[in-house]
Amino acid sequence: MIYFELFTTFFVIGMFTIGGGYAMLSLIQNQVVNVHGWIDEASFTDIVAISQMTPGPIGINSATYLGYNVLANTGATEFMCILGSFTATFAVVLPSFIIVLAICKTYEKLKDHYMFKGIMTGLRPATLGLIGTAALGLATPENLIDWKSFVLCIAAFAGLYFKKIGPFSAIGLGALAGLIIY
Repeated sequence: MIYFELFTTFFVIGMFTIGGGYAMLSLIQNQVVNVHGWIDEASFTDIVAISQMTPGPIGINSATYLGYNVLANTGATEFMCILGSFTATFAVVLPSFIIVLAICKTYEKLKDHYMFKGIMTGLRPATLGLIGTAALGLATPENLIDWKSFVLCIAAFAGLYFKKIGPFSAIGLGALAGLIIY
C-alpha cells in the first residue's frame, strides 16, 4: 500500500511541476509534510540540503531520499527501503518522460502555432512562481539569510550581469569572500 501511495504522490508531483526540481520542492513539501505527514518540516529542510549537495537534479534527489526515508520510518528492510527510493524516483520522472516524448513527436508540427507559443509563454511566469514558492516555503526563522549572505548575493549578481564575469569565477570569488567574512 505504501508503494502505491509513494508512486501516486510522486507521479502527480512530476505531472504538475513545470520548471525543474526547485519548482517541484513546494509540491513535494506540501505532500510529504502536510498531506501525508511522512516527515516533519525540519527533516524536509535537511532533505533539501542533502539533495542540493548530491549530484543530480534536486527534485529527483529529494524523491529518492524521501522514498527511502518513508520506508525506513516504517521499519522496513534495507531492500524494501531501496525499492521505495526506486518507486518515488521512477514516479517523479515518468510524467516528464512521457510529456517530452509526446512533445518530441509533435514539436515540429506545433512550434509555429499561436496556441503553442501562448502556452509556452504562459508557463514561464508559472515556473517562476513555483520556484518562488519553494524559496519562501524554506525560509523558516532558522533558515533566513543573514545580511552578509545577501550582500554576497548582490555582489555576485552585479559581477555576473554588469561585469560579465563567468559563473565559475563568481563561485570561486564567492567562496573566497565567504571564507574571509565568516
